[in-house]
Amino acid sequence: MPAYVVLTREHTHNSEEMQRYSEKAKAAREGHDPQPLAFYGDFEVLEGSAMEGAVILRFPDMAAARAWYQSPAYQEARQHRFLGADYRVFLIEGIEEV
Repeated sequence: MPAYVVLTREHTHNSEEMQRYSEKAKAAREGHDPQPLAFYGDFEVLEGSAMEGAVILRFPDMAAARAWYQSPAYQEARQHRFLGADYRVFLIEGIEEV
C-alpha cells in the first residue's frame, strides 16, 4: 500500500540553515523517487495551531518511505532542518487504490 510522509513547518528560526536543508533534502530524494503531492503551496489551516507550510510525499510503501527518511543523505539534511525550523514530520500508510 502507498505511504505518505507529511512534513509541516511550524516556525522558521534560521533561513540560511533552511536553504542548506532544501539543497541537501532535494539531493537526498535521488534514488528514492518520492512523488510530491503537495510542496509548500497555498494552504489554509482549518483547525489546530498555525503553520508556515507543508509537504506531502508519496512512496510505494512504508518500507520505501522509511528507507528515504533513514538514508544517510536525508539524515545529514535534516540536521540543517533542526537548526533552521520547527517541524512536525510523520509517516502514514495509505489505502489500496481501486
